[in-house]
Amino acid sequence: MTTRTSRRAGGRQARQALRAAPLAKETRPVRAGLEGGAYKPLTQAGMERIHQAALDALEQIGLADAPQSGIEIMTRAGAILGDDGRLRFPRALVEDMLAKAAKNITLHGRDPQHDMNLSGTRVHYGTAGAAVHMVDVDGREYRDSTVQDLHDAARIADQLDNIHFLQRPMVCRDIPDNRDMDLNSIYACVAGTTKHIGTSFTEPDFVDDGIELLHMMAGGEDKWRARPFVSNSNCFVVPPMKFATESCEVMEKVIAAGMPVLLLSAGMSTATAPPTLAGTIVQAVAECLAGVVYVNAIKPGHPAIFGTWPFVVDLRSGAMSGGSGEQALLAAGCSQMHQFYGLPGGAASGFSDAKLPDMQAGWEQMCSNVMAGLSGLNMVYEAAGMHASLLGFCHESLILGDDIIGQALRCVRGIEVTEDAVDLDLMRSVCLGGPGHYLGEDQTLSLMQTEYVYPTLGDRTSPKEWAEVGKPDLVQAAKTRKETILAETSRAHLDPIVDQAIRARFNIHLPR
Repeated sequence: MTTRTSRRAGGRQARQALRAAPLAKETRPVRAGLEGGAYKPLTQAGMERIHQAALDALEQIGLADAPQSGIEIMTRAGAILGDDGRLRFPRALVEDMLAKAAKNITLHGRDPQHDMNLSGTRVHYGTAGAAVHMVDVDGREYRDSTVQDLHDAARIADQLDNIHFLQRPMVCRDIPDNRDMDLNSIYACVAGTTKHIGTSFTEPDFVDDGIELLHMMAGGEDKWRARPFVSNSNCFVVPPMKFATESCEVMEKVIAAGMPVLLLSAGMSTATAPPTLAGTIVQAVAECLAGVVYVNAIKPGHPAIFGTWPFVVDLRSGAMSGGSGEQALLAAGCSQMHQFYGLPGGAASGFSDAKLPDMQAGWEQMCSNVMAGLSGLNMVYEAAGMHASLLGFCHESLILGDDIIGQALRCVRGIEVTEDAVDLDLMRSVCLGGPGHYLGEDQTLSLMQTEYVYPTLGDRTSPKEWAEVGKPDLVQAAKTRKETILAETSRAHLDPIVDQAIRARFNIHLPR
């Protein structure tokens, strides 16, 4: 009996020591770039039919409203301008540009440890969107989002292990000038995180200033071009099947500046996209294939993400239904099409229709995040923090989303069946004369941190223990962690001399 007590005590101390010690990145149970692909809602025949239908759409329907510069670029490559002003794309042209397109790309962080390799079925989760409101969890209210809110979101994301990148999740509504808003969005994000950042430009004329700002942050144009740590989220099409003229002009300029591009097609099924899920994917694929032609006609092999982002409408009200099972299916189906072409891809998944971080938000975010990850989606955008069908962003929900994504990533990782994993020696030892449990065994202790994921805030105590510690509330726990993070100096702050030069050149709204 004495021996068994000692084993339990020793095991408990060993487990505590293991939990306290930080794990190397490669030994963590979940991490950026785990390979998914186990979930396949589309059959091979289904993908082939979608591909052929998308090619037919490009050849027969084409896209309208390309800027004159884009018309010249794409017709030189082989697109055909019709009398109706629509550009049509022969199959051979699309196939030629697919052959030239970048298949494996790296999105850089300011800190190289946050670099993301987008290839195959490697999965990464992050934020995105253009929410116009912030969720106040205390008052259960919505208010306009500000540049400080954006900066705080970047600082929080920087310290969450399962948030792998930060695409600007909200609009700085306290900055009425669009040029200033674009530049301050870049500044607020870069000064808040060293992870890869995605942002957008309102007008083509604002790009040059944005690139100048990034050169200053990077330490020069050469360093920026070597490791561009910000990408352009570009809604280059207005579904159905029209180019967004000014966004296309932005895209041409950022490509020349060496900035990676997210080719974003965001049709809404039954509204600006066909009513069937398969038809919605066809249109999104066709539009993004047009983007592949456009990008590679400008610069073959330029880093571009195949951004099929179709959404779902609740036909009872006409409102977006981002937390639906159909939304999760669309993201997973689009992921398969990215793999069909061998292109790095991204889609929206993990956001909620719920107005607050409640049970509805939890089931909606978990469902689509798991399905997107299992499908092998390279970039899972909107994965945490987004509410009210993209209208509201919540810092506390971003923190809680880190736990959700941790569990989703564990599902993505799957079960490794190795020789050691199914060896019976340990089972024999425990069952035939041993203690009758595995708690103190060496294998248990060695796998405790590498095989299992533990939520940071999720509560796994018994009801008795929960009551003894004051019945803690999950959202309040997230708020406390938010306040702790924001009480510290940003780990991504810019060099004071560089920051002073930036503030002398641009109208930066964030206080020092």
